[in-house]
Amino acid sequence: MAPHKRPRNDSLLSDFEDYLPSMAAKLGPNGLIKELCKGFELLMDRNRGLITLESLKRNAPRLGMERLGDDELLEMVREGDLDGDGALDQNEFCILMVRLSPELMDSSQRLFDFLGI
Repeated sequence: MAPHKRPRNDSLLSDFEDYLPSMAAKLGPNGLIKELCKGFELLMDRNRGLITLESLKRNAPRLGMERLGDDELLEMVREGDLDGDGALDQNEFCILMVRLSPELMDSSQRLFDFLGI
């Protein structure tokens, strides 16, 4: 499935982009993954174990995302939904969070280049 493109909410993403790299630097890779997993658990539907549009709408205010409309929240789900089931599992959520941070993506690419991967 091709990745979905969405218009970016610059203020929300700039806050996120500023915060995630500093979290990664402070916590290290394992600590960052643990924190992303905690974020997933805050947003997921407890019955399904997935982030759905409904669970995202219900829980987004807990993460300061109350100003996002249904269309923006749905597009977030679509952008991260790699298997096309209309929801995000924990891996899809973590991948999406890293993809939304260009600084982390650049660091990862430099490491892969250095290692010849």
